[in-house]
Amino acid sequence: MKGYRKVLIAVNGNKEVLRQGLRLASDEKCWVTVVKVLPENEGDLNLVGIKNIGDVLENGASREVKAFRETAEEERALIKTRIEEGAVHEKILEVAEEENCDVIILGAKKRNWLGKIFGDNVVEKVIQSAPCPVLVVGNA
Repeated sequence: MKGYRKVLIAVNGNKEVLRQGLRLASDEKCWVTVVKVLPENEGDLNLVGIKNIGDVLENGASREVKAFRETAEEERALIKTRIEEGAVHEKILEVAEEENCDVIILGAKKRNWLGKIFGDNVVEKVIQSAPCPVLVVGNA
């Protein structure tokens, strides 16, 4: 990854994307920002029987950040984490621009033929509109 100084790793729930992205970034001692995009909260919440209301309201974001930091420690990397809420591809692009990133690393999920026809493919949308190169890590 020669020439890249600022890397954005967009995590989609699979730690392997983060792990592979950190390995690539560590070769060049890049600044790494990790972003997880949560869907927007739509409608009312049913909080009956919920033990930890705060966790529900933040969609488990603190657990996600903790897991990111643990993975970064295992890979001996320093990261900046961001949890965003909204349309996934839009937020990834927004963070890439705000952080002035040189490359975006994303994970690609395997999709069946129905998903290819009707699916909302975040990777394609990011690639089409990204302000910088996009590296797609397979089988995430």
